[in-house]
Amino acid sequence: MSARRGEPATPGSRARARVTLTFTVNGRRRRVTVPAMKRLLDVLREDCALPGTKEGCGEGECGACTVMIEGRAVNSCLVPAVQADGATILTVEGLARGRGLSALQEAFVTMGAAQCGICTPGILLSAHELLRRTRGRVPGDAEVREALAGNLCRCTGYQKIVDAVRAAARGGARGAARDGARPARSTRRATASRR
Repeated sequence: MSARRGEPATPGSRARARVTLTFTVNGRRRRVTVPAMKRLLDVLREDCALPGTKEGCGEGECGACTVMIEGRAVNSCLVPAVQADGATILTVEGLARGRGLSALQEAFVTMGAAQCGICTPGILLSAHELLRRTRGRVPGDAEVREALAGNLCRCTGYQKIVDAVRAAARGGARGAARDGARPARSTRRATASRR
């Protein structure tokens, strides 16, 4: 039965049903009332005003919409928001330290790993998950590539991305310069992950 006057539930009525969800996003408690089957991607962008998470393919293939739920990277375009009720969620906006970028974000800027900005938020979240798992050691190229295998980028050849992740593991972009990695000449892409 539907919540409306004891009428039988129909597939269309379920899709229109609204639910109130509460979750923590980037350390801040949020409460939203949304259609029951609205995607987490859309809830984050539209209802939580967090546009950093991008939609690429809408099918879970490209990784542009990657966020972390309970410490695990997921494609938010495939997650009905109701599945995130009560969860702790991290988006690209939550990686920053106050008004400054995280070491990982700084490494992406310094090493020229951010290009157009569509895939960057998802790659940053997947890399963040890897760096949490490998805390205390620098992952090898193959390990970084495997961790980022679900994230597609059409602008670059990935090596700068791999170098930036490894630089962040070494202690940020300054560590990369000491180790002989070539930083990018321009830092004008600093806002790429914030678009």
